[in-house]
Amino acid sequence: MARWPLPRPRRGPGPATTGRAHSLVRSGTDGALDVLHPVITLVRGLGRLVVLAVRWWSRTPKERRGPVLFLLGVGVLVVALMPWGPAFAVVLVVGAAAWQGREGAGVGADPSEEENARLQAVYEALVPLFTLPDDPNPQPLFAHDGSWERAFDEIEFTGDGRIGRLLLRYPAHFRDSDAELRFVVERLLGAKSGRDREYRFVWDEERNELEMTVPEPLPEGIRAQRFVTGPGEVVLGFTDADSVHRRVPVTDAGQARDVPPVVWRTGARATEAHLLVVGAPGAGSTTLLRSVVLQALEHGDVLVVDGSGSGEYACLAGRAGVLAVETSLTGAVACAEWAVHETERRLSVAGRARQAGNLVPDDARRPLWVVLDRPAALSHLARTEGRRDPLELLQVPLRHGRAANVTVVVAEHFECADELNQAVRSYSRARVVLGTASPEEAWSVLGVDAVSPPGPLTPPGRGFARLGAGPVLRLQVPATPDPLDDAANEGERQAVLRLLPPPATGRPVSGRTDQQPAPEMSGPPAPAAPAAAQPAVPAASVPEKAAAGTAAAASVAVSEQQAGVQAT
Repeated sequence: MARWPLPRPRRGPGPATTGRAHSLVRSGTDGALDVLHPVITLVRGLGRLVVLAVRWWSRTPKERRGPVLFLLGVGVLVVALMPWGPAFAVVLVVGAAAWQGREGAGVGADPSEEENARLQAVYEALVPLFTLPDDPNPQPLFAHDGSWERAFDEIEFTGDGRIGRLLLRYPAHFRDSDAELRFVVERLLGAKSGRDREYRFVWDEERNELEMTVPEPLPEGIRAQRFVTGPGEVVLGFTDADSVHRRVPVTDAGQARDVPPVVWRTGARATEAHLLVVGAPGAGSTTLLRSVVLQALEHGDVLVVDGSGSGEYACLAGRAGVLAVETSLTGAVACAEWAVHETERRLSVAGRARQAGNLVPDDARRPLWVVLDRPAALSHLARTEGRRDPLELLQVPLRHGRAANVTVVVAEHFECADELNQAVRSYSRARVVLGTASPEEAWSVLGVDAVSPPGPLTPPGRGFARLGAGPVLRLQVPATPDPLDDAANEGERQAVLRLLPPPATGRPVSGRTDQQPAPEMSGPPAPAAPAAAQPAVPAASVPEKAAAGTAAAASVAVSEQQAGVQAT
């Protein structure tokens, strides 16, 4: 009998069966993705919308969050009460999610080949800074054969294909408390991302994360104008929207808008009573001082000393509230001595009034501003001629000016900043750096780690400000050119001319003539009052009529003062 061979089981699927199975799985996956593609797009879009909403809410000032929630609630109520309102809202949200969820849009878009190469270059440049020679970790975050996906968590690109935001993780062994190492990393990231931009770096030492962002451009071209501020408040310039919560209305190019200001508060209750401005030549330090003077003249008197002698403050001579505009060493020393006597007089008058239980007189409460632009030149002349240094004389206003309502503002260039004495550096707690500065120069003025310098194409008046122990803020000074400069913009010149006070001839200021404060606020001896007041208003700065009026007013004031003493 013939025997049929028994069938033998196959030990494994053949090549045809395996290929058919892979093809079925691939086709099934592709079909599922095609079917679920709208759902995936909507979910991705909703996630991106949530991220955008969270970022917008974090940038919203705290004082505006309540009104925003109220308006949102009213909007939801109105939509709910409208016919077909909820359906229309759902369609609108779905459309926005579909638009945000499309490929190549939003934060989570995959980088292109060029962007991938740029990220890999940044990663490889950071490898020598974040690696150890004998790292026991088999898969470190930064390695010579690694990829940027290991350390870069979030990436955003600008329209020109450059990095706009980067969030990276660094190993725990990196000494992030060392300012020098941190600056090396920041400088390298700035060089690899483009040197012609400004960057902001935020170190999260608890999570070992570093965030690099490109801040939005600061408001430029805003002219000098009357800012909405209180007494004793001065707008130094404008900064980023997420750095301060306050907004001031300004007029820019004929349109009104709200901008975030850098407000410096002065007065008896201010913690930063004096200001120090240090900048590069042509960076806008004189422009900032001119803006401060124009705002100070609204509520007080100003004494200006121009050490450069360039005539940048000639437009203020003979104006109401301007006690003197000095450019010579003789006038500067006389002004400094008068400021010392005036500070002592105010302290004495205020002390006697408080002991008697009376209010402090108005002449002791009226703000007095002593503005010095480039005093290092005058200090050099004083040492050469063997005379007293004006900066040494200003130690009394710097130390006791807060109680006497006397504010000192000093501006100097970087190359001459070493000549500023210790009193100026110690008591000027409001600091401003203008122009491009090295890390050492920025640290010597601001007292914090080096900040990212502005780009090479930044306009004049761009820098950084720090008030007391607060954070460092980017700063853009309002355009305040010399109105007597024909090369300046005509519109900006006219804006400054409109802010200038009227001439001081025969015009009272706060119930008294403009020339009376000098003799009244001199030292206690009555005969010395005219002599101390006359050098403060030289004939080179003020017309001869004003000088003659000053002497006449001095004699009248002294006579009245002596008559009052005899009557008492």
